[in-house]
Amino acid sequence: MARSMAWQPAHEFRRYCAYGVSIRSELPLPLPEMGKAAEPALFELEIRTSHEPLAGAIPEGVKLQRNPLSGFVFGQFPDESSYVRWDDVGEVLISKNGRSIACRPFWQTRSESFHVYLLGQALSFALVRNGFEPLHASAVVVEDQAVAFLADCGFGKSTLAAAFLQAGHCLLTDDLLVLRKTERGIAAYPGPARIKLFPEMARKFLGEAWSGVPLNPKAQKQIIPLNGAQVCTEAVPLGAIYALARPNEVNGKNIRVDEVSERDAFVTLLGSTFNRVIVDPARLRRQFEAAQALANATIVRRLFYPRSLECLPLVRDAILRDLCAHKLEVAACGS
Repeated sequence: MARSMAWQPAHEFRRYCAYGVSIRSELPLPLPEMGKAAEPALFELEIRTSHEPLAGAIPEGVKLQRNPLSGFVFGQFPDESSYVRWDDVGEVLISKNGRSIACRPFWQTRSESFHVYLLGQALSFALVRNGFEPLHASAVVVEDQAVAFLADCGFGKSTLAAAFLQAGHCLLTDDLLVLRKTERGIAAYPGPARIKLFPEMARKFLGEAWSGVPLNPKAQKQIIPLNGAQVCTEAVPLGAIYALARPNEVNGKNIRVDEVSERDAFVTLLGSTFNRVIVDPARLRRQFEAAQALANATIVRRLFYPRSLECLPLVRDAILRDLCAHKLEVAACGS
């Protein structure tokens, strides 16, 4: 496989924006460039490319661990910087303060594939180091509010988001969700303009003309770029969160949306963190507090539905009805 021209280093750094973060990058990225009039960023991040193997910087005595859920190799150095490597994709080194990332894509890697890992798992380390607690979620925009779907890998977050795309709604983010409390409520930030789907799902919801590249050399899931009409590029208020029940928890063909207690919402949110390998006491305490605050401040529902293509439009309609019912309830309480 030929190496993508995207790996050619830029003559100068360019400034981009993703998840509310201002990114000054030596590596060209598939992101909107940040203009001078852009809203204040959550923090500033610099990305540099490395021509030398980053694994060579691993101090003696540091043992690397393989994350069984995400498949990457991880190590934390004595200076609290973090090393992450994805087989057949690339490697990164994230500074202690989360303000800089050195990256090296492997020669056979498609640029689209490396971007997904760099702007997902690698960026999650920078977010956590800067005090943010990203969720493992995809989100769409319904009536100018974010509607988020929580689930583990492979349980249908992106496919459900694609069903909303088919109906004309915009994607806010796929897989990683960054939230921040503001004076006007909780703001949800946009991610890159792409979605990850299996080919069958892409044909169903995006049409026969869809195109993409594999997530990695061993994956069937495809990285599919979206156009400007399919994505939201600005932060929007968080409207609701739907936690997707596991397929083995669903009985028959019934579609059900259940309210959950504040306690259950807290447990669900705590278990839906995007980055689970940073486990120092200060981070765990902040993670606990963030989940509690979010459970107190937003709607969290439990969504049960059979995993079949035919059901997904009905699932989408059930969510829209639930959102409408809550809106009417809020209006009635305010009158």
